[in-house]
Amino acid sequence: MNYFCHMSRKKKFHLFENIEVIDTAAKGKSVAKAPDGRVIFLSNAVPGDIVDIQTGRKRKSYFEGKAIKFHKLSDKRTQPVCDYFGVCGGCKWQNMKYEEQLTYKQKEVTNNLIRIGHLDLPEITPIAGCDKTYFYRNKMEFSFSDSRWLTDEEIKSGKEYENKDACGFHIPRMWDKILDIDKCHLQEDPSNDIRNSIKSFAIKNDISFFNPRNQYGLLRTLMIRISSNGEIMVVVQFFEDHKEKRELLMNFIADKFPQITSLQYVINNKGNDTIYDQEVILFKGKNHIIEEMEGLKFKINAKSFYQTNSSQAYELYKITRDFAQLKGNEIVYDLYTGTGTIAQFVAKNAKKVIGVESVPEAIADAKINAKNNQIKNTEFFVGDMAKVFTQEFINQNGIPDVIITDPPRDGMHKKVVEQILNILPKKIVYVSCNSATQARDLALMKDYYTITKTQAVDMFPQTFHVENVVLLEKC
Repeated sequence: MNYFCHMSRKKKFHLFENIEVIDTAAKGKSVAKAPDGRVIFLSNAVPGDIVDIQTGRKRKSYFEGKAIKFHKLSDKRTQPVCDYFGVCGGCKWQNMKYEEQLTYKQKEVTNNLIRIGHLDLPEITPIAGCDKTYFYRNKMEFSFSDSRWLTDEEIKSGKEYENKDACGFHIPRMWDKILDIDKCHLQEDPSNDIRNSIKSFAIKNDISFFNPRNQYGLLRTLMIRISSNGEIMVVVQFFEDHKEKRELLMNFIADKFPQITSLQYVINNKGNDTIYDQEVILFKGKNHIIEEMEGLKFKINAKSFYQTNSSQAYELYKITRDFAQLKGNEIVYDLYTGTGTIAQFVAKNAKKVIGVESVPEAIADAKINAKNNQIKNTEFFVGDMAKVFTQEFINQNGIPDVIITDPPRDGMHKKVVEQILNILPKKIVYVSCNSATQARDLALMKDYYTITKTQAVDMFPQTFHVENVVLLEKC
């Protein structure tokens, strides 16, 4: 293939012409190669595209660039359904056919396990795809702003916009810029109607939107949760405490959407908008919604963690349970248990399940849910994993036959891995949302364990995120 390279000494950028995009990389980037063999990471192309690429300043061993002209479009492409694709940043792979998304997710997981972990893998079980590739999220969070992000077209028009109120998503890497969203394709109805109705009512009734840079205004964030049972939770976060306007809006929401089963609000005037250290006030209905899975009911409140794709969470938990192959007489440790969903899901097949989690509210939820589900063979403990998961703890609760671990993106603390290797349980089922850190942790255990099963699970279609489950059996 013919290509040309132009470089401006003054601006220090490169222009590479007629370059084929060959692969995907971390964080949704695509990959091409410069004439000298250096990798170019692109943000707006699909493998198979042939493009002209303009790069920014050259990095030490790679370039970052953008496709500025498309000579040939890949057959892996599809038409994005969302009007905000390319600006929002939330669904970076929406221009790629779903079957291709699954291929590249599978490839990333396998490559990480081999290249980072230097692991010997069994035959790979194909990735579990998602039946619903849109409208699959049970939780969405939106931000309000009085200075919405203007599109390039709006800026070029020279038009003055009197109303810049927005309710939508943060522009990537710009904490104070909000893209106004009319329709999001990630959460089912009535999510869009609720958000748009709140926005319109607030504008009509002079209820101010938050200014994140100068820290003033009334409306700050909106959370909508819709359970698989159809229950709906709406939580409105206010920055300022204005009783009259707050009650005006909350009454409007209650009257307009009587199907909302949990309507709550937060008054938060601190610097950040996290609600985990704030009081959540019930306005109407109950303070929770219910998720259900195989007859188990999970009480979800405003601060609860629950997998945001309910149907795929069920698939993930079934794979985890299947990998564990419990016979009924095992002691199981569920590390990083969250609200104890996996622990309770496998409890009927175990003698005892011990869950450990660092978030007190999550453990409180786990205990309540276990009681409501009449599960009597689970115990839950709160604390920093590296400090709680000690020999003394194991002496008190029993040596585990099986460990299930589902850590955050950073993976397991090194001390946790060391303690697992002190115990050497028969089996470890490692669930991960980041196969790179999973590979790092597995490498520390490869002298003691054999990987006998591995399967990726797609929890987030249209994005580059992927979960992976690995079964380790003691050598």
